[in-house]
Amino acid sequence: MKQNNKGKTLSKQEIKILGLSSLGGMLEFYDFIIFVFFTHIVSNLFFPSTLSSFWADINTYGVFAASYFARPLGGIIMAHFGDKSGRKRMFMLSILLMVIPTFALGLMPTFESIGYAAPIALLFIRILQGVAIGGELPGAWVFVCEHGAKKSLGFRLGIFTSAVVSGILLGSVVTLIVNLIFTQQEIVEYAWRIPFIIGGIFGIISLYLRKFLHETPVFKEIATLKQTANIPIKEVFKSSKFGIIKSFLTTWVLTGCIVIVLLFMPNLLSEVFVLEQVQKVTYQILAIFFLALGNVFAGFLSDRFGIRFSSFVCSAALVILAYFFYQGVTHKLDLNNVIAIYYCMSFFAGITVFTPIIMVQSFKAPIRYSGISFAYNVSYAIFGGLTPIFFSWAKNDNIMLIGYYMMFLGVLSIVVGFIHGGSKQDS
Repeated sequence: MKQNNKGKTLSKQEIKILGLSSLGGMLEFYDFIIFVFFTHIVSNLFFPSTLSSFWADINTYGVFAASYFARPLGGIIMAHFGDKSGRKRMFMLSILLMVIPTFALGLMPTFESIGYAAPIALLFIRILQGVAIGGELPGAWVFVCEHGAKKSLGFRLGIFTSAVVSGILLGSVVTLIVNLIFTQQEIVEYAWRIPFIIGGIFGIISLYLRKFLHETPVFKEIATLKQTANIPIKEVFKSSKFGIIKSFLTTWVLTGCIVIVLLFMPNLLSEVFVLEQVQKVTYQILAIFFLALGNVFAGFLSDRFGIRFSSFVCSAALVILAYFFYQGVTHKLDLNNVIAIYYCMSFFAGITVFTPIIMVQSFKAPIRYSGISFAYNVSYAIFGGLTPIFFSWAKNDNIMLIGYYMMFLGVLSIVVGFIHGGSKQDS
């Protein structure tokens, strides 16, 4: 497929498309992730209060994991129609599937009012959100990829991925504001609903913004030449098995960087160093900021020096920093030093941008959406679902195990980058 290949400077049209896609992705990811910041409060309100602490934790992480297990269903279905009917239509549908459940959660009665219907409804809402996000990110990466020059692919995907990560940042900021304005009692009683209602409004804004986007030139060419596959996922398995493997493994790396470094690590820091809620959220906000910067840096580096070199440099730095950070947490060293290393580790966790770069280059355009969506969502369902369980166990057994796991993911990133850099890439 032909794509604009004129240098690295973004045109006005590319900037507009990247800006609207990024803002929309950020707002939708806020809707998906805001649940994480209020998981314990929501779980306490939607499950029986008589549960033991063990079963309470199982329910909490179970509801969190449910959204990850639902990703493949939404991703594969949306990708099928994205490869056959167009990228933009699925881009719009994913927003709708996210807005409705988010609004519903913000307005829904709790266990005290409707009994066991509450946890069932909560589980259903998280499954719907998982379906929506399963189609969102693969579609967005394809959309951004096919709307610009190949030579600026890493930078553009870095900008977009940092915007999506900024959805977590936005969630952190809203959480911080809620904790500053309301007492913990008020949050439990009613204020926890505010971020979800705001998320519903964000979703409507995202839907409006995407009205101004146009179908990608690459898909228009596919449609004109009648090159769409009858069953895209079948063609993926037939011609792109190696692409599936690479995409599966690089998504595994992304999972650890997002779930452990950004979502759960602030909670662990809070437990080990006994932090105030506002202090914990502040550390998380800054960590997200550094990871977003790391996305752009790593993407830019890949444009200049290729995946092999940039992956080696950034991933090796992550391995080293992860070792010293988790040593610091395990032995409860000086908090300021530990936090400084945490920020540096978060920056190099920006290797998450290599995931979309490798994936969009691993599949031919007519099956790109389906290939990415299958590998990404199956991998994220497995590792996104199991990682919280592993984290919950490791933090109580041996915190350093989490560090070794992150170091392993850094090495895996180097291996995948090296293999991808030496393989034939689809246009």
